[in-house]
Amino acid sequence: MSLLAYLVVLAVVGLVVGALARLALPGPDPMSIPATIGLGLAGTFLGGLVMRALFHAAGAGIVVSVGVATLILWGIRRARGEHVRPYNSQRR
Repeated sequence: MSLLAYLVVLAVVGLVVGALARLALPGPDPMSIPATIGLGLAGTFLGGLVMRALFHAAGAGIVVSVGVATLILWGIRRARGEHVRPYNSQRR
């Protein structure tokens, strides 16, 4: 596989994982597409490290990647001072 094809596949995987992580948390999230790709890549990388450390597995898989990316996004929102509310809750 050429370097260009590898980078395109990497960007698509990052976009899919990042988009699924953004869908997992309710509320508005003003992120650009490159930020979403970065979120997905960070979730995939850290998920792979966790799986390697705990289970000696070669990769993270889509479920672990999305879960870790969701935790990263939750941390980003908390650092901004936003509160993540459940879908059915209303503001008071």
